[in-house]
Parts: sequence; C-alpha cells; structure tokens
Amino acid sequence: MPTLQKLQFCNLLLLVLLAHYSAYLYLDIAAIVGVVLFAVLVEHAGLYVRERRLRYFSFSVMVTALGVVMMMVATHFWIYLAVVAAGLGQKHFLRLDGRHIFNPSNFALVTALLLFYREAHIVLGQLGDSYLLGALVVASAILILVMARRWLIPLAFVLSYLLLQYYIVVLHDPVVLFEDIVLRFYSVSFVLFVAFMLTDPHTTPSNPAFQLLFAVGIALGVTLMDYYYGFRVQHLFLVLFGVSALRLIAPWQFDSHRTLLQRVAVVVLALTAIIYIQIQPPYYFEMYR
Repeated sequence: MPTLQKLQFCNLLLLVLLAHYSAYLYLDIAAIVGVVLFAVLVEHAGLYVRERRLRYFSFSVMVTALGVVMMMVATHFWIYLAVVAAGLGQKHFLRLDGRHIFNPSNFALVTALLLFYREAHIVLGQLGDSYLLGALVVASAILILVMARRWLIPLAFVLSYLLLQYYIVVLHDPVVLFEDIVLRFYSVSFVLFVAFMLTDPHTTPSNPAFQLLFAVGIALGVTLMDYYYGFRVQHLFLVLFGVSALRLIAPWQFDSHRTLLQRVAVVVLALTAIIYIQIQPPYYFEMYR
C-alpha cells in the first residue's frame, strides 16, 4: 500500500500545480503547503500516541490534506487545520477491529459542514472543467484503482448514478435535463470524488459483490436526496459518510453485543449529524478566476 499512497500523492500534487496555473484554487500554494505540513505533524503525532513509535512515514496524510483543500473553501485558514485534525483524529482514535471507519478527507468535510456551516462550503468547481485536468484524473485513477482493486466501485457508481438520476429525478422534474446530470462529470472535482474519495481501500469493501452494493447504494442515496431536496453538492459527501457508518451494523461485521452497541452508537451519531446538516438552508457560492 505505501507505493499506492505515494502514487496518489504525486498525482494529486501534480493536479494541484496544474490547477494553480490553469484552473481555480481557493488557497494559494503557501497556504496549501501549510495545511499539508500541519496534517503531517498531526498524523505522526497520532501514530506515535497510538503505537508508541514511528515505523514509517505516512504519505496517505498528504492525500487527505490535498483532498480537503481541493474540495472545500473556508473563510478562515484555521478552519482547514481544524477539520483536517478532526479527520485524522478519527482515523487514529475512532477505530473498530483495528481499522478506521470513515474516509479521513470525507470525515473532515462533513465536520466542516457540521461545525462551520456558514464559514466552510464544499464546492465542485474549484478545479475547473479543463479537459486536460479531467483526463489526468481519469488516467491516473485507472492505474491506481487497478492496483488497489477498487475499479468496480467508480464504474458501478457512474452507471447506476446516471440511470437512477434519469429515472428518479429527470423523468419527474421538468426543470432538470439529463444533460445537466452529464455536465456534472465535466467538473474535475466531481471526477476526483468518484475516482479517489469514493474508493478509499481502508474504508470500502474488498469483495466485488459488496463493492457493487456499496457503489449502487451511494448512487441511490444521493439520487433520493437530490429528488427530495434538489441537487446539492453536499449530498455526495453526506451519503458516503452515512453508508460508511451503516456498513458497521451489517450482520457479518460484529461478533458480540458490546461491539454491536458501539457500532449502533456510531451509526446514530453519524445519521444525526447528516440530518442536522441537511436541515440547514442551502447556500450559493461563486468562484471567479
């Protein structure tokens, strides 16, 4: 896995640099470096507290930090640091069966919505819609997903997302056109979410059948939220967060009443957070180059 993490980091770093010169980035390079360095310090402090030693350098933490800065905009720099710390904190201290439950980047973004809804927003237009950047994301994703054995998840998600959006949203809402759904995939950030955040090897199933169920479940959840509330970017991240929690209470995931109670508690807290975020008024955000 270390080789995979290095490759992910190199790809995201190249994407950030290209976006800095040719697309949109809310933070400047110095601020992004600051977030990454802060994440490195927090990650390795957490490793030392949990394991009492440092056995390796974690490249995955830099992937987490870059994922947050490419998906979120915030009015204050310290918010980036706070939510990155939250995402890494749950990675080290909210664990079951020796593994963390939530994708750290996604946990950080949901934390931002939960605690700083008026100051921090998730946006999909930050990386622009450049065909070159989109092609880079897709090409690098294919290699990484094959190596990680997670290629089925984005494939199943894209196909089921398009079908479900058409039959559930487009056919029942005359304002929404199918072209509007397809245009979402022109956003580099949307492709980045599908290719990388949706496929974290540590928080997604390894069994192909469960991968298919996982991907279709997320597509269905997002589509239903879009149908009842209208399209909101946060639906992607909230559903991923919720499905990651719901996986904990699958019958094959626990072997005692004690662990079952722990898992149910996590699910209840996660669903409560999602409901609280969802009842907040929607926001409108524009980025100017």
